[in-house]
Amino acid sequence: MKALPYRHICIEGNIGSGKTSLVEKLSVDYNGHKILEQFEDNPFLPLFYKNPERYAFTVELFFMTERFKQMQNSIAGPDLFTNHMFSDFCFIKTLLFARKNLEKEEYKLFQMLFTVLNKSFPNPDLLVYIHRDVKYLLENIKSRGRHYESDITAKYLQSIQDSYFEYLRNITSFPVLILDLKGIDFVANKQNYETIKFLISKEYNPGVHRVSVSM
Repeated sequence: MKALPYRHICIEGNIGSGKTSLVEKLSVDYNGHKILEQFEDNPFLPLFYKNPERYAFTVELFFMTERFKQMQNSIAGPDLFTNHMFSDFCFIKTLLFARKNLEKEEYKLFQMLFTVLNKSFPNPDLLVYIHRDVKYLLENIKSRGRHYESDITAKYLQSIQDSYFEYLRNITSFPVLILDLKGIDFVANKQNYETIKFLISKEYNPGVHRVSVSM
């Protein structure tokens, strides 16, 4: 197996894209530490999907606090000395979702808090963005059967996707690998997974690199 030239690899993507599944597989193969977002611990998430205007600030503030604690514990703790870390979120995700969900004045306050906390963390060595079309995302969200996700719409997913791409295209300080996955099931299909693993193991210069992977 080809060695990874990166220590911290952040796997990002829209809701239902397969971030956690990929982190689970990579952390086993490379004997790495995994950092998984504890989104189910957010008591405000079901309320937000039912009434986003009322609960947006609360849900985003909770997420930011939890992500900060997770990242801080992993980076400052003994796992700092492991060869590889794989996370299914980057801290910047906090700001991207808040930008879409909060009112203007709420976002200004949230951004101030985020800026202070974000100084605690270095950039990932590689950010991998899993890009899926919205139709796939909706089907995957439905199939996993989380009741609080039943109100997620195609419009909402598209807005999140647009926000990610707006952010990603401006990155120049570290490498970003966008994987356009079409008909790819890296959980059930070993060859699909090996293809993705090979792409992640390559060395990339800082900036955005986009690769299409299809059946």
